[in-house]
Amino acid sequence: MRPYNEKISIYHGMASTIALNFSNNFFPIFAITILGATNYQVGLISSLPPLIALLMTIPAAILLNKARAQKKLVAMSVLLARLMFLLIVLVVLLPSPSLQRWAFLGIIAFISVPNTVANIGWQTFISGMIKESRRGQFFSDRNRLLTVVGLVSTLLIGILMKDSSESVVAYQILFTIAFGFGLLEVFFLLKHQEEVVQVENEQVKKKSMDWSIFKNSNFVWFLAAALFFNFAWQSAWGLFNIYNVRVAGATIFWISMFSVGNMLIQFLTFPMWKKWADKKSNMQVFIWAAVGMATTPFLTVLSTNLYYLTFVQAISGFFLSGTVLILFNLLLEQSPEQSRTYCITTYNVLLAFVAFVAPQVGIWLLDQLGMEMAMYISSGLRFLSAFGFLYVSIRHRKR
Repeated sequence: MRPYNEKISIYHGMASTIALNFSNNFFPIFAITILGATNYQVGLISSLPPLIALLMTIPAAILLNKARAQKKLVAMSVLLARLMFLLIVLVVLLPSPSLQRWAFLGIIAFISVPNTVANIGWQTFISGMIKESRRGQFFSDRNRLLTVVGLVSTLLIGILMKDSSESVVAYQILFTIAFGFGLLEVFFLLKHQEEVVQVENEQVKKKSMDWSIFKNSNFVWFLAAALFFNFAWQSAWGLFNIYNVRVAGATIFWISMFSVGNMLIQFLTFPMWKKWADKKSNMQVFIWAAVGMATTPFLTVLSTNLYYLTFVQAISGFFLSGTVLILFNLLLEQSPEQSRTYCITTYNVLLAFVAFVAPQVGIWLLDQLGMEMAMYISSGLRFLSAFGFLYVSIRHRKR
């Protein structure tokens, strides 16, 4: 029998998955085909949110630490973020294409303000609700179910809008539906049963930062390895968007098929990664996930055939499922329980900085060296990141 909060969390995740699938997945193609965005501006779609998150993470953490009940704060943050989808619907009404592009980027940036509060709040919120003994099973089950929901919703988009890649109305419908499911997100967030923090702990919660976390060598080494991995991983995000739309000529249908292939394999392989992680360890298994992630940029630029690219995305889904499942578990595992909120906050602050820089580095490599060489370098960095986790694993065993 699944506990109440676990069931509600899954329902919330389903609504969130659909809201994001109907919006975030199509922001780049909307910017390129409808608004005429440049490569630099496409890169900013990936870089601006983490820049704002970097500026907002510490204020968000202070706000969350002072809140005796986080549920309402997280829910209202999600509501504000989803309201921004309606502004994106209206952005095409602005008088000039240039103004439309920069207004779109401004909205994308602003969404990150409430999203930062919501993301950090949800991580600490859910880690306190799910017992450590159930985390592996719960996140595996949750990720599989959300992958199915994402797969079906994305497939429907691809089928229903396959000939609408250059239709403004099609994107407006997508973003409006995303807003509707955003309201469902808020509803399910408010349905969670949260324990209100007791008054005697109030002084502890008001503490804005606990610098002693940097004395924990396990956490520090994990943090370094995770940040390098994320830099290597995210440096190619803008490149994939540009390659798929500008070089390979992918439409809404094919962008949807890429996601469907990726999510289908994720759904099938989540249990395998959980089984391997239980048998070995999260750290050891993540090394292989990181090695696998290194193959995607290299394989992508071998062909512009859309069927082939769908196959590559499906293969990448195998390793992405391991990354998604294990990386967050590793963060919780390597964070001391008494200072977990501060560890998660620190991770998110530094990750936001990396996520801002990485796509810009990818676009710079594209401008300097061309698409193929930029992708090869991204693959090389991803491969090196696996050795970072290997070192952390060896060091941990020795200690």
